[in-house]
Amino acid sequence: MQMAEDAVRIFFDHLLLLPKKPIKRLDIFLCSNGGSGTVPWRLVSLFREYAEHFGVLLPYRAYSAATMVALGADEIVMHPFAEMGPIDPTVTNDYNPIDPQTHQKIGISVEDVKAYVSFVKNTVGIQHEEELVRTIEILAQKVHPLALGNVERFLSQSRLIARKILLTHMSDETAKHKIDEIIENLASKLYFHGHPINRREARIELGLKVAKEPESKLEAALWKLYLDFEEDLKNRIVFDPVSELWKNVPANPAAALGAVPLVPTVPIGTATEMEINSAFVECADLSSKHSVRRRFVVVGQGPSHEPIIRQEVLAQGWDQESAPAPAPKK
Repeated sequence: MQMAEDAVRIFFDHLLLLPKKPIKRLDIFLCSNGGSGTVPWRLVSLFREYAEHFGVLLPYRAYSAATMVALGADEIVMHPFAEMGPIDPTVTNDYNPIDPQTHQKIGISVEDVKAYVSFVKNTVGIQHEEELVRTIEILAQKVHPLALGNVERFLSQSRLIARKILLTHMSDETAKHKIDEIIENLASKLYFHGHPINRREARIELGLKVAKEPESKLEAALWKLYLDFEEDLKNRIVFDPVSELWKNVPANPAAALGAVPLVPTVPIGTATEMEINSAFVECADLSSKHSVRRRFVVVGQGPSHEPIIRQEVLAQGWDQESAPAPAPKK
């Protein structure tokens, strides 16, 4: 699940179903590759409104923005297979460079920009002011200066939100040094945005509130629930629209006579539709599912006869379904 602004509204629907406000304890089962940098603060604020104690259960991935949500928990329970990640943002806006192959904007990692400057100064050994200015000019020729400025703004925002989230359960006066250390480690010192943080590293090296030894029954329940979602989201099935397009290629009568092209190709105009479940938010009384229906159309052929595919979004949004009422007692 990618965490976007529309998910906040869905979570609110679920919180409204709670029997009272605040409840004693609220546990969130969370698995996400990340998403919008502002969503964690909105979610943690909501959870704090509706619960005296807020916990996070991590069965597998909780990267970037999902890690930020976990920072707001009074307790984090991680399955042995679970992992969190750094909170340095990857930024995309109107000024980002364009990938010449896909024609999509290329995201700029905050740490990539910092690593470039560090490489020039520390690895190459360029220290003279004029030479350093020249290296920044070279970077600015490849990346719009406003895109670089946006990187710094997003890094500052990420640190600010992480601090606000940690302060929901840590005192600024007594834990200021620890808060600063957690933010610095997660925002800068892990270097690679894809670095997987296991539960031992999270608890001992980063000082997060990770449960030391969850009960084996709880770990088993976490994994079983994750497998249910994994099946619904088809996470282990390779997303391959080209194979689906081939299924819609009509049979060639000439093939029976041996008149087949040397290089098989998907004819221009061949199309297929696919519906993809992209997110679930569920509680005992309500199930919310986000799905996207896409149409893939072959519009040309590349230099190696690979199909050039146009992707169209036909429909997307959330569907909500209430849990069936319990059967009356006989």
